[in-house]
Amino acid sequence: MSKFEVRRAKFEVSSKCALVVVLLVLCARAVSAEVLTWKVEGDTREAIVFAPSALPPGGGLPLIFSFHGHGDDMENFQYVGLQQAWPDAVVVYFQGLRSRDGLSGWQNERGEYNDRDLKLVDVALASLRKKYNVDDDRVYATGFSNGATFTYLLWAERPGVFAAYAPVAGRLRPSVVPKEPRPLFHVAGARDAQVAFADQKAAIVTAIGVNGVRGKMTTCGDGCTLYGSGTPAPVMTWIHQGGHEYPRGTSERIASFFHEHPRNTLPRGPAGSAPQ
Repeated sequence: MSKFEVRRAKFEVSSKCALVVVLLVLCARAVSAEVLTWKVEGDTREAIVFAPSALPPGGGLPLIFSFHGHGDDMENFQYVGLQQAWPDAVVVYFQGLRSRDGLSGWQNERGEYNDRDLKLVDVALASLRKKYNVDDDRVYATGFSNGATFTYLLWAERPGVFAAYAPVAGRLRPSVVPKEPRPLFHVAGARDAQVAFADQKAAIVTAIGVNGVRGKMTTCGDGCTLYGSGTPAPVMTWIHQGGHEYPRGTSERIASFFHEHPRNTLPRGPAGSAPQ
Protein backbone atom coordinates (compact mmCIF):
# COMPACT_ATOMS: atom_id res chain seq x y z
CA MET A 1 0.00 0.00 0.00
CA SER A 2 1.37 3.45 -0.91
CA LYS A 3 1.88 6.36 1.48
CA PHE A 4 -0.90 8.20 -0.29
CA GLU A 5 -3.39 5.37 0.29
CA VAL A 6 -2.60 5.34 4.01
CA ARG A 7 -3.09 9.09 4.22
CA ARG A 8 -6.35 8.89 2.28
CA ALA A 9 -7.63 6.12 4.56
CA LYS A 10 -6.71 7.97 7.73
CA PHE A 11 -7.60 11.57 7.14
CA GLU A 12 -11.01 12.95 6.27
CA VAL A 13 -10.21 16.43 7.56
CA SER A 14 -7.81 18.93 6.11
CA SER A 15 -4.12 18.44 6.79
CA LYS A 16 -3.94 21.80 8.54
CA CYS A 17 -6.69 20.85 10.97
CA ALA A 18 -5.10 17.48 11.60
CA LEU A 19 -1.75 19.10 12.34
CA VAL A 20 -3.33 21.49 14.83
CA VAL A 21 -5.08 18.60 16.60
CA VAL A 22 -1.86 16.57 16.78
CA LEU A 23 0.12 19.50 18.17
CA LEU A 24 -2.53 20.30 20.75
CA VAL A 25 -2.73 16.69 21.94
CA LEU A 26 1.03 16.28 22.12
CA CYS A 27 1.45 19.48 24.09
CA ALA A 28 -1.42 18.66 26.44
CA ARG A 29 -0.16 15.17 27.17
CA ALA A 30 3.55 16.12 27.29
CA VAL A 31 4.54 13.40 24.81
CA SER A 32 7.99 13.58 23.29
CA ALA A 33 9.23 11.97 20.07
CA GLU A 34 12.70 10.93 18.98
CA VAL A 35 14.33 8.67 16.41
CA LEU A 36 16.23 5.76 17.94
CA THR A 37 18.67 3.54 16.06
CA TRP A 38 20.09 0.08 16.68
CA LYS A 39 22.74 -2.02 14.98
CA VAL A 40 21.33 -5.44 14.12
CA GLU A 41 23.83 -7.75 12.42
CA GLY A 42 25.38 -4.95 10.41
CA ASP A 43 22.16 -3.15 9.52
CA THR A 44 21.24 0.18 11.05
CA ARG A 45 17.62 -0.11 12.16
CA GLU A 46 15.54 2.81 13.31
CA ALA A 47 12.19 3.81 14.75
CA ILE A 48 10.26 6.88 15.74
CA VAL A 49 9.50 6.58 19.45
CA PHE A 50 6.81 8.55 21.27
CA ALA A 51 7.04 8.48 25.05
CA PRO A 52 5.30 10.32 27.89
CA SER A 53 7.61 12.69 29.70
CA ALA A 54 6.50 11.35 33.08
CA LEU A 55 5.48 7.99 34.47
CA PRO A 56 1.73 7.44 34.82
CA PRO A 57 0.40 6.85 38.34
CA GLY A 58 0.88 3.26 39.38
CA GLY A 59 4.19 2.31 37.81
CA GLY A 60 5.64 1.21 34.49
CA LEU A 61 4.86 2.25 30.94
CA PRO A 62 2.92 0.21 28.39
CA LEU A 63 4.94 -0.41 25.22
CA ILE A 64 3.42 -0.72 21.73
CA PHE A 65 5.42 -1.96 18.73
CA SER A 66 3.88 -0.78 15.45
CA PHE A 67 4.81 -1.93 11.92
CA HIS A 68 3.90 -0.09 8.70
CA GLY A 69 2.67 -1.65 5.49
CA HIS A 70 4.76 -2.77 2.51
CA GLY A 71 6.25 0.23 0.72
CA ASP A 72 5.35 2.65 3.50
CA ASP A 73 7.67 4.18 6.11
CA MET A 74 7.73 5.15 9.76
CA GLU A 75 7.41 8.89 9.00
CA ASN A 76 4.04 8.36 7.36
CA PHE A 77 2.75 5.59 9.58
CA GLN A 78 3.20 7.61 12.77
CA TYR A 79 0.08 9.54 11.71
CA VAL A 80 -2.19 6.62 12.57
CA GLY A 81 -1.94 8.25 15.99
CA LEU A 82 -1.52 5.44 18.49
CA GLN A 83 0.41 7.92 20.64
CA GLN A 84 -2.68 10.10 20.87
CA ALA A 85 -5.00 7.15 21.43
CA TRP A 86 -2.91 6.03 24.44
CA PRO A 87 -0.73 8.94 25.58
CA ASP A 88 0.61 7.06 28.62
CA ALA A 89 2.21 4.37 26.43
CA VAL A 90 5.57 4.26 24.70
CA VAL A 91 4.72 3.86 21.01
CA VAL A 92 7.40 2.66 18.60
CA TYR A 93 6.98 3.05 14.83
CA PHE A 94 9.65 0.85 13.24
CA GLN A 95 11.16 1.37 9.80
CA GLY A 96 11.25 -1.69 7.55
CA LEU A 97 14.18 -2.60 5.30
CA ARG A 98 14.12 -3.13 1.55
CA SER A 99 12.42 -6.32 0.42
CA ARG A 100 13.08 -8.30 -2.75
CA ASP A 101 10.99 -5.89 -4.82
CA GLY A 102 12.96 -2.90 -3.54
CA LEU A 103 10.19 -1.62 -1.26
CA SER A 104 10.43 -1.44 2.51
CA GLY A 105 8.77 -4.19 4.50
CA TRP A 106 8.96 -7.05 6.96
CA GLN A 107 9.62 -10.76 6.95
CA ASN A 108 6.49 -12.91 6.72
CA GLU A 109 7.89 -16.23 7.92
CA ARG A 110 10.57 -17.59 10.23
CA GLY A 111 13.93 -17.69 8.47
CA GLU A 112 13.00 -15.19 5.75
CA TYR A 113 15.65 -12.47 5.30
CA ASN A 114 17.72 -14.26 7.94
CA ASP A 115 15.12 -13.31 10.57
CA ARG A 116 16.25 -9.70 10.37
CA ASP A 117 13.00 -8.33 11.80
CA LEU A 118 12.60 -10.83 14.62
CA LYS A 119 16.16 -9.92 15.62
CA LEU A 120 15.26 -6.22 15.43
CA VAL A 121 12.38 -6.78 17.85
CA ASP A 122 14.68 -8.60 20.29
CA VAL A 123 17.38 -5.90 20.16
CA ALA A 124 14.95 -2.99 20.34
CA LEU A 125 13.02 -4.49 23.24
CA ALA A 126 16.18 -5.01 25.29
CA SER A 127 17.25 -1.42 24.56
CA LEU A 128 13.87 0.12 25.34
CA ARG A 129 13.65 -1.76 28.63
CA LYS A 130 16.87 -0.01 29.64
CA LYS A 131 15.74 3.43 28.45
CA TYR A 132 12.19 3.37 29.84
CA ASN A 133 10.48 1.85 32.85
CA VAL A 134 8.57 -0.67 30.72
CA ASP A 135 5.76 -2.70 32.24
CA ASP A 136 6.57 -6.20 30.95
CA ASP A 137 2.94 -7.22 31.41
CA ARG A 138 1.84 -4.56 28.91
CA VAL A 139 3.97 -5.02 25.81
CA TYR A 140 1.93 -5.16 22.58
CA ALA A 141 2.35 -5.56 18.82
CA THR A 142 0.29 -4.17 15.96
CA GLY A 143 0.76 -3.54 12.27
CA PHE A 144 -0.92 -2.87 8.95
CA SER A 145 -0.89 -5.15 5.88
CA ASN A 146 2.64 -6.61 5.65
CA GLY A 147 3.14 -5.22 9.15
CA ALA A 148 0.04 -7.12 10.27
CA THR A 149 1.35 -10.35 8.79
CA PHE A 150 4.57 -9.74 10.74
CA THR A 151 2.44 -9.15 13.84
CA TYR A 152 0.99 -12.64 13.38
CA LEU A 153 4.54 -13.97 13.03
CA LEU A 154 5.41 -12.35 16.36
CA TRP A 155 2.53 -14.20 17.97
CA ALA A 156 3.94 -17.48 16.69
CA GLU A 157 7.60 -16.74 17.42
CA ARG A 158 7.52 -14.43 20.45
CA PRO A 159 4.40 -15.41 22.44
CA GLY A 160 6.17 -14.89 25.75
CA VAL A 161 6.99 -11.26 24.98
CA PHE A 162 3.68 -9.69 24.01
CA ALA A 163 0.49 -9.47 26.03
CA ALA A 164 -1.80 -9.02 23.00
CA TYR A 165 -1.72 -8.48 19.24
CA ALA A 166 -3.68 -6.30 16.80
CA PRO A 167 -3.17 -7.05 13.08
CA VAL A 168 -4.93 -4.73 10.62
CA ALA A 169 -5.53 -6.14 7.10
CA GLY A 170 -3.11 -9.02 7.56
CA ARG A 171 -3.04 -12.78 7.15
CA LEU A 172 -1.32 -15.89 8.44
CA ARG A 173 1.19 -17.60 6.18
CA PRO A 174 0.80 -21.42 6.18
CA SER A 175 4.15 -21.84 7.90
CA VAL A 176 3.20 -19.47 10.74
CA VAL A 177 1.53 -21.48 13.49
CA PRO A 178 0.71 -19.72 16.77
CA LYS A 179 0.35 -22.23 19.58
CA GLU A 180 -0.07 -20.21 22.77
CA PRO A 181 -3.40 -18.43 23.42
CA ARG A 182 -3.12 -14.65 23.42
CA PRO A 183 -5.70 -11.86 23.16
CA LEU A 184 -6.04 -10.78 19.53
CA PHE A 185 -7.90 -7.97 17.76
CA HIS A 186 -8.14 -8.26 13.97
CA VAL A 187 -9.40 -5.41 11.77
CA ALA A 188 -10.40 -6.34 8.20
CA GLY A 189 -12.12 -4.75 5.22
CA ALA A 190 -14.85 -6.83 3.60
CA ARG A 191 -13.80 -5.42 0.20
CA ASP A 192 -10.06 -5.87 0.66
CA ALA A 193 -8.65 -6.90 -2.71
CA GLN A 194 -4.98 -6.71 -1.72
CA VAL A 195 -4.97 -9.08 1.24
CA ALA A 196 -7.95 -11.26 0.37
CA PHE A 197 -10.75 -11.07 2.89
CA ALA A 198 -11.04 -14.87 2.73
CA ASP A 199 -7.41 -15.15 3.88
CA GLN A 200 -8.05 -12.76 6.73
CA LYS A 201 -11.12 -14.75 7.79
CA ALA A 202 -8.96 -17.89 7.78
CA ALA A 203 -6.48 -16.16 10.12
CA ILE A 204 -9.34 -15.20 12.43
CA VAL A 205 -10.65 -18.77 12.48
CA THR A 206 -7.17 -19.99 13.38
CA ALA A 207 -6.92 -17.47 16.21
CA ILE A 208 -10.31 -18.51 17.57
CA GLY A 209 -9.17 -22.12 17.56
CA VAL A 210 -5.81 -21.45 19.21
CA ASN A 211 -7.48 -19.37 21.91
CA GLY A 212 -10.19 -21.97 22.50
CA VAL A 213 -13.09 -19.54 22.12
CA ARG A 214 -14.99 -21.14 19.24
CA GLY A 215 -18.75 -20.76 19.67
CA LYS A 216 -18.41 -18.12 22.40
CA MET A 217 -19.54 -15.16 20.30
CA THR A 218 -21.08 -11.84 21.29
CA THR A 219 -21.51 -8.59 19.38
CA CYS A 220 -19.56 -5.51 20.46
CA GLY A 221 -20.84 -2.87 18.05
CA ASP A 222 -21.31 -2.28 14.34
CA GLY A 223 -19.20 -4.88 12.56
CA CYS A 224 -17.54 -5.88 15.84
CA THR A 225 -17.61 -9.42 17.22
CA LEU A 226 -16.04 -10.69 20.42
CA TYR A 227 -15.20 -14.37 20.86
CA GLY A 228 -14.54 -15.52 24.42
CA SER A 229 -15.70 -12.54 26.43
CA GLY A 230 -14.33 -12.81 29.96
CA THR A 231 -11.69 -15.39 29.03
CA PRO A 232 -7.94 -14.74 29.32
CA ALA A 233 -7.44 -14.83 25.53
CA PRO A 234 -10.43 -13.41 23.63
CA VAL A 235 -10.50 -12.72 19.90
CA MET A 236 -12.12 -9.48 18.80
CA THR A 237 -12.82 -8.66 15.16
CA TRP A 238 -13.94 -5.45 13.50
CA ILE A 239 -15.08 -6.04 9.93
CA HIS A 240 -15.67 -2.73 8.15
CA GLN A 241 -17.09 -2.34 4.65
CA GLY A 242 -14.02 -0.74 3.12
CA GLY A 243 -11.04 -2.20 1.32
CA HIS A 244 -7.33 -2.39 2.11
CA GLU A 245 -7.18 0.51 4.51
CA TYR A 246 -6.61 1.68 8.05
CA PRO A 247 -9.99 3.24 8.90
CA ARG A 248 -10.47 6.23 11.12
CA GLY A 249 -10.97 5.06 14.71
CA THR A 250 -8.76 1.98 14.33
CA SER A 251 -6.00 3.22 16.64
CA GLU A 252 -8.52 4.11 19.34
CA ARG A 253 -10.00 0.61 19.15
CA ILE A 254 -6.55 -0.98 19.29
CA ALA A 255 -5.50 1.12 22.28
CA SER A 256 -8.69 0.25 24.14
CA PHE A 257 -8.23 -3.47 23.45
CA PHE A 258 -4.61 -3.37 24.58
CA HIS A 259 -5.46 -1.40 27.70
CA GLU A 260 -8.00 -4.06 28.70
CA HIS A 261 -5.61 -6.99 28.16
CA PRO A 262 -2.37 -6.94 30.12
CA ARG A 263 -0.47 -10.20 30.23
CA ASN A 264 -1.26 -10.52 33.93
CA THR A 265 -5.04 -11.01 33.95
CA LEU A 266 -5.42 -10.37 37.69
CA PRO A 267 -7.13 -7.11 38.69
CA ARG A 268 -4.80 -4.13 38.34
CA GLY A 269 -4.51 -0.93 40.31
CA PRO A 270 -4.41 2.53 38.72
CA ALA A 271 -2.15 2.59 35.67
CA GLY A 272 -2.45 6.08 34.27
CA SER A 273 -5.09 7.40 31.97
CA ALA A 274 -7.14 5.06 29.84
CA PRO A 275 -6.90 5.35 26.08
CA GLN A 276 -8.74 8.33 24.61
